[in-house]
Amino acid sequence: MRLRQLASLPLLLLMGIAAVAALAHDTRALRPPKGARVAIVVFEDLQCPDCARANPLLKEAARTYKIPLVRYDFPLPMHNWSFQAAVMARYFDTKSQKLGDEFRDEVFKHQVEITPDNLRPFAEKFAQEHKTALPFVLDPKGDLERKIRADYQLGQATGIQHTPTIYVVSNSTTGQPFVEVVDRANLYRLIDDMLEQAGPAATATTTRATRQ
Repeated sequence: MRLRQLASLPLLLLMGIAAVAALAHDTRALRPPKGARVAIVVFEDLQCPDCARANPLLKEAARTYKIPLVRYDFPLPMHNWSFQAAVMARYFDTKSQKLGDEFRDEVFKHQVEITPDNLRPFAEKFAQEHKTALPFVLDPKGDLERKIRADYQLGQATGIQHTPTIYVVSNSTTGQPFVEVVDRANLYRLIDDMLEQAGPAATATTTRATRQ
């Protein structure tokens, strides 16, 4: 019996280390925007096929529950146009958050057609259709790139290892304030659970997050 207990010590130690590592993750991103009880948070890559598949579901859930969908940029190094697409999306954000999100939606919708060579014409066509212009130099001071890198670094600190990584988060100070959506079939149930945990709605709520 004593030998069995000793043999189990390394496993218990590893489990303890894993638990400490999980607690050490930065959870700043895993809170809803001010005024919202519950939100969906996603770390996404515009060139990620699974992000494109998840996007309609996340938008529909946010619309159904009237909760914010908070998007963080996490362009993976293996993808050859996702970072530049994120810069373009951030540029459209400067016109309006709605326009930036519409561009992201269009990128996801036409993802398989986009290449490094036709990304710029794609964005120019989108700009023209939305009665705006795409300047030759989108980010002359590098401000947009810095915001994308800040999102990526925050994702790393949060422990993000793949895209999309999706959470349902709440403003609750008790119970579990956030949960990762591992199985998207459970997304609505998780939102229901978080809303119940968060308690009654405030008199005013935020319906859309303000990006950095």
